[in-house]
Amino acid sequence: MLKDHNRFNYSGISTRPSFEWPGGKCIAFYIALNIEHFPFGEGGGIDLDRETKPWSQRSWLWREYGNRVGGWRLADLFDDLEMNVGVIVNTANYSHSPELLERYRNRGDEMIGHGISNGTTRPIDMTIEEETKMVAEVTEMMTKADGKRPNGWLSSYLTPSQKTPDILSAAGYEYLLDWGLCDEQPFWMKTDNGEILTLPYPIELNDQPAIVGRRVSAEEYANMIIDQFDVLMDLNEPQPLVFPLSLHSFIVGQPFRQKHLKRALDYICKRRDEIWITTPNEVSRFYRKLPLDKQLKQ
Repeated sequence: MLKDHNRFNYSGISTRPSFEWPGGKCIAFYIALNIEHFPFGEGGGIDLDRETKPWSQRSWLWREYGNRVGGWRLADLFDDLEMNVGVIVNTANYSHSPELLERYRNRGDEMIGHGISNGTTRPIDMTIEEETKMVAEVTEMMTKADGKRPNGWLSSYLTPSQKTPDILSAAGYEYLLDWGLCDEQPFWMKTDNGEILTLPYPIELNDQPAIVGRRVSAEEYANMIIDQFDVLMDLNEPQPLVFPLSLHSFIVGQPFRQKHLKRALDYICKRRDEIWITTPNEVSRFYRKLPLDKQLKQ
């Protein structure tokens, strides 16, 4: 047999017990907005129009646009849409751009752990001791700044180590997004400390790999969102699904891209009475209260 992670078993979506989201809805839609900070003069990181190389000033400045401009404009857009989001945040932003985080905190948005920075050591490269210490530091800083501890986590640069679920579970986190690329429903996964809930998180409808990696245009990206929504809404045998959207303030926060993002979100919001527009934490809270025979256990 092939080597396995031994965290969860295979499960075909059509074989699972059915349930409904609040209000009898079949789709839970959430936006995860990534707000990130990168050390100046260190590390590498994704670049917009060429192969990623070691650190460059132009790349740092491009990404810093999200903190200075893009993140603010997106907050205004979410205000107009009357939509709360999950903010996936590097704790370096709490000292670097505290006013931006306050803007989202005052909106009532959820703050989700995302490591210290996206530009330095990745969890996959850390020792267990280093990663455990990092998670503790992030949790303490976010709890102090936000007045409550974070319940969810996405590893910086989406690079969890093999021990990340165990570390997060031991630290009291209720859900993680690192493993959610493989499903459209929440599911429980094993850790050394019991179970932790995994929520769906997108890689295809993530603006970074789509727009930067695959060179999808802003118009095409918006059309992808709309097409995904249409297909899920028109399923012949509707399942209770999670439709996540991952955005970065320095990518779709660019005005010419935000125009098309708004078009896609306006399209979805026209049918907001038929779906549950929510945040990852609310999905987690609702799912874990379902009868056990409705949850995807291992």
